[in-house]
Amino acid sequence: MPTLLHVNASPRYANSDSLRLARHFIDAVQTAGPESFEVETLNLFDDHVLPAFGRVAAAAKMAVFTGQDQTPEQVAAWEAARAVFDQFASADAYVFNIPMWNAGVPYVLKQWIDVMTQPGWSFGFDPGQGYRGLLEGKHALAVHTSGVYAPGVPAAFGSDFSSTFFADWLNFVGIEDAVHVRFAPTVLNGDVDGTREVAEAELLDAAIEFAGKLSTAGTLQLVND
Repeated sequence: MPTLLHVNASPRYANSDSLRLARHFIDAVQTAGPESFEVETLNLFDDHVLPAFGRVAAAAKMAVFTGQDQTPEQVAAWEAARAVFDQFASADAYVFNIPMWNAGVPYVLKQWIDVMTQPGWSFGFDPGQGYRGLLEGKHALAVHTSGVYAPGVPAAFGSDFSSTFFADWLNFVGIEDAVHVRFAPTVLNGDVDGTREVAEAELLDAAIEFAGKLSTAGTLQLVND
């Protein structure tokens, strides 16, 4: 059975617009899809979801880069990071809800990305060709929300390093088939309901195609490096 991993990067739960829209999309995919699939939700702000990636884990990563043996402490840190990656890599498709925080992504999302974006797991490197993403053939949809910034507003109302960073990361790990939907009821127009309706309509349109791709996800394979 195909698996859809829903990554919730908001701590606001019932009060989260990004989470509400992500669930709206998942419901639409379930309605549109003739095939059944499993939905797994990862709430990044829940306690003990992510391991620390500090001195020991960084040393473990450099040991991989340089071909050295890891110490037992480094092995444990590396295995904890690997478990996070394995959960991600085992899914066939992804839904992300990402509120903008200070022009960027919430820190737990960046931590999650940094924990599992490792050589030989999500990307490979060739001295002559550069980086190559290893998560090929997967599909993603990301919901981006902001309350002040919106495309086209004056610079005094903020900048967007959130959706641009996240789209670049998806491409870096090989997930090139990605749809990005924005909900940005900026204070300049104040049309919250109208902006939400536009976002919901975009999500409904995307759900039909997404459901078709998910139904054939059983044929996808992770590229090993």
